[in-house]
Amino acid sequence: MQWKKTITMVEAHAEGEVGRIVMSGVNDIPGDTMLEKMNYINQVDDSLRRFLVFEPRGYAQMSTNLIFDPINKDADIGFLILQGDKAHAMSGSNSICLVTVLLETGRIEMKEPETTVTLDTPAGIVQATASCKNGKCERVSLDMTPSYADQLDAIIDVEGLGKVSVDIAFGGIFYALIDPSQFDLKILPENARQLVDIGTRIHRAVNEQLEISHPELESIKGISYTMFVDHDDEGRMKGATILPPGRIDRSPCGTGNSARLAVMEARGQIKVGEILKARSIIDSEFQVEIISKKTIAGKPGILPRISGRGWIHGIHQVGIDPSDPYPLGYKVSDCWGDAFDLLS
Repeated sequence: MQWKKTITMVEAHAEGEVGRIVMSGVNDIPGDTMLEKMNYINQVDDSLRRFLVFEPRGYAQMSTNLIFDPINKDADIGFLILQGDKAHAMSGSNSICLVTVLLETGRIEMKEPETTVTLDTPAGIVQATASCKNGKCERVSLDMTPSYADQLDAIIDVEGLGKVSVDIAFGGIFYALIDPSQFDLKILPENARQLVDIGTRIHRAVNEQLEISHPELESIKGISYTMFVDHDDEGRMKGATILPPGRIDRSPCGTGNSARLAVMEARGQIKVGEILKARSIIDSEFQVEIISKKTIAGKPGILPRISGRGWIHGIHQVGIDPSDPYPLGYKVSDCWGDAFDLLS
């Protein structure tokens, strides 16, 4: 074996959503903040992302996370989320995977019954509190970045669908939140392909027709994902986040539910301290709540808290032979969907 690059990862999932954690083999990324590091990958050199995320070393239904020494002195570790389209600023499920892996592998010392891990992300500081017992990280609670409702009941024209109503909100990244009843759909596994198709069309239309930018983090613009929001037959929150190039988040989605809580608070549908259950398309579950209200550059917002479980399920090592014709991988629409214009 003549590998010229070797990268070792621990694989975990948070309530069904896979998040691989790169433990060795990656040097630092240029940038004086985590946001600058993310922008370097997205705007200057994304060869590492392609190498790790695209086939044959990666696959559509997962994220790969890079970890760094923290830049913010108040944090324990910095990290970036790599996905099919680009590097992203924040993810609740990936944060849960990250904390679970760091504690259960001993990268950060586990303290029972509770360990606090402070994450340095491009969206800001996220404090994770892990409930630990007998060497196991049983649950991770995330105090997320400030979230706010940006545009309520925005109307967009979507090819093949006509006029569609969406709410735009920030939960660490921007979302377009969609009521699936507009299309006579429920959030069920058998409807996944239809939800992906509709969500992808709306994604394109929103970023073409609406001006969306964070008032403090200037380089965070446009929506990253769409999310269908509904309730199940027992009244619990149900959601399905559509990620480019066309797949559904298997977890209930941490940043998506942060955005959703901001919209609910703006509409008077939830109170500070009220704990709700949010379910995914596979019925995995997060607990979600609003810790407090928060003003973001003059906009009314919230501080959300998301709680869920993670499990390590493998160790994965990838490399590249100098003669390999696909050093940056490849993508084919049978697995990656038809939204190639949303991939970079």
